[in-house]
Amino acid sequence: MLLPRLRTNLDFLPSPMEDKPGLVIRDPFQFSDAMLIIPPALIECLEFFDGTHSRLDLRAHLVRATGDVNAGNIEANLTGALSEAGFLEDETFARRRAETEGAFARAAVREAAHAGSGYPHAPGELRETLEGYLAGEQPGAARGKLQAIAAPHVSPFGGVDAYRAAYAALTPADADRTFVVLGTSHYGHPDCLGLTRKAFVTPYGEAVTDAKLVGELERKLGPAALMEDYCHAIEHSIEFQVVFLQHLFGPRVRILPVLCGSYLRSIYEGGMPEDAGNVRRIIGALGEMAAREGSKLAWVLGVDMAHMGRRYGDPLTAIAGRDEMAEVEQRDRARIERMEAGDAQGFWEQVQQNRDDLKWCGSAPIYTFLKAVPEARGTLLRYQQWNIDEASVVSFAGMSFHSQ
Repeated sequence: MLLPRLRTNLDFLPSPMEDKPGLVIRDPFQFSDAMLIIPPALIECLEFFDGTHSRLDLRAHLVRATGDVNAGNIEANLTGALSEAGFLEDETFARRRAETEGAFARAAVREAAHAGSGYPHAPGELRETLEGYLAGEQPGAARGKLQAIAAPHVSPFGGVDAYRAAYAALTPADADRTFVVLGTSHYGHPDCLGLTRKAFVTPYGEAVTDAKLVGELERKLGPAALMEDYCHAIEHSIEFQVVFLQHLFGPRVRILPVLCGSYLRSIYEGGMPEDAGNVRRIIGALGEMAAREGSKLAWVLGVDMAHMGRRYGDPLTAIAGRDEMAEVEQRDRARIERMEAGDAQGFWEQVQQNRDDLKWCGSAPIYTFLKAVPEARGTLLRYQQWNIDEASVVSFAGMSFHSQ
């Protein structure tokens, strides 16, 4: 009997506990809330869960490694633990996934997923925290009608300066607009948008999702959009923007929440993203909507930029603003200059260099916006790098975009 495959979309990281060394496995999709620590002696066994090895193969490996002819118990316990946790591509996981996705599809609203971790859960504490985050920033001189802002989607406490700069560009006059929140889809399908009709609930209350515009995109995009995309249930790139918008304009702010999948095919194989039919439909539908609705819409890009260091597979120990990260800043700013100029092609050509070794997770939403709203011209308000851990850095920026 072949062993089932270990899911490829899990998180793997070294155990932070000295008394429990090994490899931590957890599920970023939250189909399972389990967390397993695989002891060092068993880490190599995970290679057998690739769909081509049998239980006998794994048992033989364990016998050779341990010298214990009764190692079958270890194989059974390891396989059972991985399956029960929902980490294997087997019937247990298929059932768990169907139940979880079905529950989200049936839910009346999209509940806050990151309250209590990314930002305070209690409304009073949240209000006090965001007032502190946003205090002191003065909006720049008006450059025409504001069309968009770009803000980080990193946890707000890590990107305070960039969040503050971006949201200071909004004024009370923007309160009646519908905010198209175009966020990175960290878990969604490439070349595809994730849509939902659900209202977003945060500690502030329930934001209003524009169901009419959602329905329009669903009709026009066909296979280029996934309706009631489960990724919305766990994604932070839109939720954090909704919290800031509610803080500024009240809980009933109107939004169009759109998750943008990556354009990896273009990055790795060449050509422009819209060479793929799905991306061409996405840009066309959003462009038509932007042209028709005009100033009724304000776009909010929930995007981070470079991801460098140990956490992201780089050999370097990344320290914000120092050594290699100084060069990263120069390259980041070159891309930002193309964004400011509204040069979608020039921006993407830079993303394609070295197959995006900077690992900009916001590149697809940014490119999509630049193509859908070609008249927009940007202004860099604040660039920032942040050590997400002692050896890894994320960069991001606060920007505003106005009409020519």
